[in-house]
Amino acid sequence: MVCVTTAPWPSTGTESTCRHCGSYVTDQFGRVFGDGDDRVHRCRHCDSYRRIQRGSAAGIAVGVPDPETTPGHHGGGSDV
Repeated sequence: MVCVTTAPWPSTGTESTCRHCGSYVTDQFGRVFGDGDDRVHRCRHCDSYRRIQRGSAAGIAVGVPDPETTPGHHGGGSDV
């Protein structure tokens, strides 16, 4: 007998790209970091993980510098 488990959520399929840069993102990334509709506004290709954790992937403005608009910043604090 073969057991098959299905995910309790439907695969969106159409929302598998970052709305900012167009890179592929998984449905799971969208569920975890995306907005209320699992849409991803920023991803690991166009933003830092520190900003994503604070809500940038969900479209929320965060206080960590954006690596695209602040050269030399990758969302981290100074090591000094």
